[in-house]
Amino acid sequence: MRYIQKETWPRRELYDFFAPMSHPFYTLTFPVDVTALRRYTKEKGLSFYCAMVWLVTKAMDDVEEFRVKIRGEDLILHDHLVPSFTDLHPGSRNFHITTLEVGDNLADFCRRAKAASAAQTTFLPESPWPEDQLIYFTCLPWFPVTALTNERDADPTDSIPRVAWGKYEEREGRTQLLVSLELNHRLVDGAHVGALFQALERRLEELA
Repeated sequence: MRYIQKETWPRRELYDFFAPMSHPFYTLTFPVDVTALRRYTKEKGLSFYCAMVWLVTKAMDDVEEFRVKIRGEDLILHDHLVPSFTDLHPGSRNFHITTLEVGDNLADFCRRAKAASAAQTTFLPESPWPEDQLIYFTCLPWFPVTALTNERDADPTDSIPRVAWGKYEEREGRTQLLVSLELNHRLVDGAHVGALFQALERRLEELA
């Protein structure tokens, strides 16, 4: 982690433009071709959900702007982000939130994530990571999700990305998943989301 000098930060003018707004957040949704991921996880016996969490986290790490966070009056840049994701125990309708480092191996993360979630006995264990280092993930696999907003405190400095998706769909022989993001406009714009989309696509193509 390092501190960013606002005076020389290329985004300073845009940050100052959005800073006075009480609600500088926006939501968008884009389709992702997950055909290769669905096949890969099925062949390897891995969780599709956990694999998506790993891929999106690594893609966000690839785009520096997603690692910039507001901490009080300061701006900091994390070396990497940590996913905090909802999950369900078998037979339960009450979700819990599991948080752990992704590491560099997709399959290893999937195994660790499922084990950590299965062993969890509380709704939200205390996290060793600062909250601004997290990404909040949720999945609603029972139906397609076209857009989603999240509950939050009225804090315009909240710089935690929210990521959500629902049920994937078959379209013309391909598997498509709609991924919804909720972001702080002080820190990221459409161009950065475009870079994230490209980074995610590259990682998905590596599985093909």
